[in-house]
Amino acid sequence: MTGASANHSSVHRPVMPREVLAALDPRPGHVVLDGTVGAGGHARLLLSRIGPQGLLIGIDRDPAMVSLAARVLDAPNVWLLTGSYARADGLIDRLAAEDSRFAFAWTQHEAAVDCALLDLGWSSDQLADAGRGFAFDASGTLDMRYSVEVGPAAWELLETATQEEIADWLRRYGEERYADRIAAEIVRRRGEKPIRRADELARLVIDALPQSVVVRARRHPATRVFQALRIRVNRELEELQQGLNQTLPRLVRPGGRLAVISFHSLEDRYVKKAFSGPWWRALGKPVTPTATEVQVNPRSRSAKLRVAERTSRMPEPPAEECAEQ
Repeated sequence: MTGASANHSSVHRPVMPREVLAALDPRPGHVVLDGTVGAGGHARLLLSRIGPQGLLIGIDRDPAMVSLAARVLDAPNVWLLTGSYARADGLIDRLAAEDSRFAFAWTQHEAAVDCALLDLGWSSDQLADAGRGFAFDASGTLDMRYSVEVGPAAWELLETATQEEIADWLRRYGEERYADRIAAEIVRRRGEKPIRRADELARLVIDALPQSVVVRARRHPATRVFQALRIRVNRELEELQQGLNQTLPRLVRPGGRLAVISFHSLEDRYVKKAFSGPWWRALGKPVTPTATEVQVNPRSRSAKLRVAERTSRMPEPPAEECAEQ
């Protein structure tokens, strides 16, 4: 946990809060799983719907976010866990073994989830923390990990990967048109001086791109590069696939609902595919933020909300979990 994240109040605005409540339709006494609890914005609203008879489990990979969530989710029927939603079943099993009060409540609710939420975007609080390396102008270390205890930082990957590996990440996870050109520049620059800061990488990308592309860009020219690195560092697509197709089908009861907010086409493709598979039945069309919300919260502009109902088909026994990298 970084000092900045641990000590400041949240600046994050939950995306499409009314739409999320309508999609999940939580009722008094329901069990809610917020697999990306963040600073607790969505979870606080869900908690107000399920009442004291309900049960809310919040999970986040970032310990700093769990600390922020604890400030707004201080209730006896809330449990907050640090870890990945892709391993939520294991986290919950461990909690039940260690906490008799939770074990009793979980058993009383038939050890099943009625409503689950995944908000796949990173938090404004993470962006605001210069020491995390998520923002283009961050002068701190180019880290990008949600948890500093898991896997190598972004700068470490860039320091050791081959030019071909870097280009592959940029194409696969960022759909970056100039992946080869940017990868070549990364390798050239690191030979002169290690790339340790986010603002250094952002300037490097601008220098590597054709000037005409930089001038015409509607977003920061390094957006796709930063997206690709963040996804690679945190293994986000592997986590998403396991969560949608293995973990959450084991936790959500038949007839229960799962809502997923994605922020780019790669994530949305995984969600759409899973919601047409055996475990989920898509409910309605995807929802996007209103013009008013985008005006108030510009970071919501690319968000897309999909919701599905858990089918009655029973999942296979737990497969081998994807390892934290």
